[in-house]
Amino acid sequence: MLDKVDRSAPAARADATRRAGRLLSRRQALGALAIAGSALSAGPLVGALAAAQGTARQGGSTHEGDPAVDARRWAMVIDLRRCDGCKKCTDACQAKHYLPPEQEWIKVYTLRDRTGTEFAIPRLCMHCEDPPCVRVCPVTATFVDRNGLVLVDQDKCIGCRLCIAACPYEARYFNWTEPNIKPPLPTTATPEFPSPQQRGTVGKCVLCVHNITQGQLPYCVEACTMDAIYIGDLDEDVATNGTETVRLSTFLSENNAIRLKEELNTRPRVWYIPGHGEDLLW
Repeated sequence: MLDKVDRSAPAARADATRRAGRLLSRRQALGALAIAGSALSAGPLVGALAAAQGTARQGGSTHEGDPAVDARRWAMVIDLRRCDGCKKCTDACQAKHYLPPEQEWIKVYTLRDRTGTEFAIPRLCMHCEDPPCVRVCPVTATFVDRNGLVLVDQDKCIGCRLCIAACPYEARYFNWTEPNIKPPLPTTATPEFPSPQQRGTVGKCVLCVHNITQGQLPYCVEACTMDAIYIGDLDEDVATNGTETVRLSTFLSENNAIRLKEELNTRPRVWYIPGHGEDLLW
């Protein structure tokens, strides 16, 4: 299950690379947000994306007025230098999606580096660009939406669990019981917000697509008091943790970001930034 990936960085260098990764300074971000204007009213995530679009347009981008801009390539970055393993991301995800304790769509593992020092690593659905779970689903209940996110239509799911067996990240869960929610149910479940879950179907992280398409942050990003989780758009090359905005490609490259099990060619859209000198064993 676990393959070693060695990344080492002294604390001083980690601080320096963190500062370098913040390509969009606070002043630059505010200036770009001013260009975006009324887009800010839609929420913090839209504001960050608008900042990137505004900056790009100043440089002659052809995106303005292009209907294809409506589609996003959502991605997530988890900065392990900041993660303290508090599991507030997990708690928020479970509470907001009405999940039972045993269904941790964001599971926080505690591992040890070469020196025996413990470090935390959250695992969620990787929203792969070549997802094995989609290929094995016999009824197309698992699918990729227009923004590249892997979702589950529980009205189609027959509970065969082939997708669970196919997922190399162990990020899927089978609903063995009815949700512990008394009628009236708080929501009408959809693939974008599959809550409450349906017995006999499969559930997993949906990257809070119901939030991000409305300009709001995922619940895990909102809950993280360490600002360790970023939501971003690969096309607009921007990401935010709700506090700061970074140029996504620069943030990844200058901080030696990795993806788990890249040798499988699933092309996950979740990146991790090491920084404690740990071995990532996943």
